[in-house]
Amino acid sequence: MLHLLSIKERNMKKIIAIATFTGILLASCTPKTSTATAPVGAAQSTAEQIAQGKTIFENSCGRCHKLPDPTSHTSVKWVGIMNAMAPKAKLTDEQHQWVYDYIVSVKK
Repeated sequence: MLHLLSIKERNMKKIIAIATFTGILLASCTPKTSTATAPVGAAQSTAEQIAQGKTIFENSCGRCHKLPDPTSHTSVKWVGIMNAMAPKAKLTDEQHQWVYDYIVSVKK
């Protein structure tokens, strides 16, 4: 009986170890939630930086595709779009902010 109990204990320890390892593996492989790098709300850039944002928008974004109308999306939607597209356009964080501030500054 003692021998049977120790086999069950070893099997239970193996199951716990495998479950723990699997949990850690799954947790480390899931995508991390990204925080918006461009704020929603008031522009943080100066008028000159917003003008530079317009130039960057026209040149960098227009290089690969037709320019979208800045009024076609909400500022919240633009955060997601900018977060997806800024790395492709190789924008610095500063340029990213300027372009975002330009886009949300355009009045509907």
